[in-house]
Amino acid sequence: MKLLKQLTVIAMLTFTSTIAFAQPMKTGIATPYSASIPGWLTSIEEANALSAKTGRPIMANFTGSDWCGWCKRLRREVFDTPEFQKWAAENVVLLELDYPRSFQLPDNIREQNQQLQQVFSVRGYPTIWFFTVSNNDQGQASINPLGKTGYVAGGPTAFINVAKQHMTAKD
Repeated sequence: MKLLKQLTVIAMLTFTSTIAFAQPMKTGIATPYSASIPGWLTSIEEANALSAKTGRPIMANFTGSDWCGWCKRLRREVFDTPEFQKWAAENVVLLELDYPRSFQLPDNIREQNQQLQQVFSVRGYPTIWFFTVSNNDQGQASINPLGKTGYVAGGPTAFINVAKQHMTAKD
């Protein structure tokens, strides 16, 4: 099962890099897209590069930003707070994987998000995964999961405590 997940990730990373750089928009002008939360990345490639550079794990937020009530509540109670933002800037790379209903994502982001949803077997929102990505000598990537959570009641302190438990469990 672990080998299957690693192979899926390898294929997904190869596929998303091909899509991100080789698929022109029909208009010839790329549509700018950014996460619904300022400071979060939307590309697994960018998140992986920053994670490798800083040594911080990736915290991926699988969200329905425009329709999911629990996602909106998690954002309001945790992600938008100065306490969380300070902690996150020092400890994780933030990646938003959105599944909106009222607007369309650029094709490359939508396809990347669908692939990651399958890789992580996400069935509900919000789902937060903590992970690192390692590359072997042949350039193949594999995901090293650290843990997952969802909405955590109690504000930023409670959420950060759960995140820390996941991030230290594999050390």
